[in-house]
Amino acid sequence: MSVMQEVAKTRGASRETRKGDGKAAAIFLAPWFVGLGLITAFPLLASLYLSFTDYSLLESPSWIGIENYQRMFDDPRWMQSLSVTLRYVLISVPLQLMAALGLAMVLDRGLRGLAIYRSVYYLPSLLGSSVAIALLWRQVFGADGLVNQVLAYFGIEGYGWVSHPDYALGTLMVLNVWTFGAPMIIFLAGLRQIPAMYYEAASIDGASKLRQFFNITIPLLSPIIFFNLVLQLIGAFQSFTQAFIVSGGTGGPVDSTLFYTLYLYQNGFKSFDMGYASAMAWFLLLIVAGMTAVNFLASKFWVFYDD
Repeated sequence: MSVMQEVAKTRGASRETRKGDGKAAAIFLAPWFVGLGLITAFPLLASLYLSFTDYSLLESPSWIGIENYQRMFDDPRWMQSLSVTLRYVLISVPLQLMAALGLAMVLDRGLRGLAIYRSVYYLPSLLGSSVAIALLWRQVFGADGLVNQVLAYFGIEGYGWVSHPDYALGTLMVLNVWTFGAPMIIFLAGLRQIPAMYYEAASIDGASKLRQFFNITIPLLSPIIFFNLVLQLIGAFQSFTQAFIVSGGTGGPVDSTLFYTLYLYQNGFKSFDMGYASAMAWFLLLIVAGMTAVNFLASKFWVFYDD
């Protein structure tokens, strides 16, 4: 048998092996694709259709076109929910990332028992969106809560923070900032990847710690900052549990904690106005997609990728 015939035979056997592997992969992946279609794709397309209908769960949906989307802009509570959510996102997310980066830099100094500190600081991120933590937060910031007890010790009269319209949203922002564990771990991993020789060279040139931070740490960490920023923005827009528990599901006081997702829930599962709720959900998707797109476009001017 010639060399060319041997090569052709080997290639043919390789192709047959790849075909067999492809069939096996398709069989093993089939349940995942079925789940994707039934659990994700079908409900997604169904909600898009329902957003153009009047649907109350009790009767068949009737097509009304874009009336649900027009109705949103005439709904003062919808406008309030959008305003509350934007304030929550635009204030709490930057503060959360600053807290996460600051603590990551402290932990990056090689403290003894670092693994324990990482676990302790990461724990709030695991529990921050849970019902138990939201209930605890309501007690801490209540009229007789821990915060007011500490203030009373110094002779300062506190408020019912979660029941005061001027401070209720702020308490939820503090809760979101407190759950900085996940971005902190990511920042810490990124800081460990910055070569120490950059800081050594900067120190020899007489650069201060502050200048090293802005000229070395921030530029080299910018991809990690961008990654955390996108993830935390998306997560903040989806916040629900905290506002639901702290306000008792009402969004009060005076709709000061009426998150977009909470108002969506009220329309869909309290008023059974599923068509309007679906339209709200798709509008939220457009907002999140738009904010993400803006971040990606802006990243060209401040995110530095070290090749």
